[in-house]
Amino acid sequence: MLSRADFVFTIGYDGPAAVVDGQAKKKYGALSTRELAEKGLFRAAYSSAVFSKNPGEIEIVAELYNKAAGTSYRADASLDRLFGVFPVEVKRVLIL
Repeated sequence: MLSRADFVFTIGYDGPAAVVDGQAKKKYGALSTRELAEKGLFRAAYSSAVFSKNPGEIEIVAELYNKAAGTSYRADASLDRLFGVFPVEVKRVLIL
């Protein structure tokens, strides 16, 4: 099982291992979902919201993204596809 910070900063997968952006994790790993979105790190913010399983956090990301991008996505829209974030069970982590 991935930790929150590993899931939030996963940039891809190499077979059964998640590939994590170590610099971003170190710099932004302690930020909340809202703080990540306010910094413009929308993919990381959405990953954080998905990891938390809190619909309120997904609404926050959608709201802040729409404000920044001039779009009108709803929290129940297909944001998984927009940000390329899907919960995946992995056993290893590779930190770059």
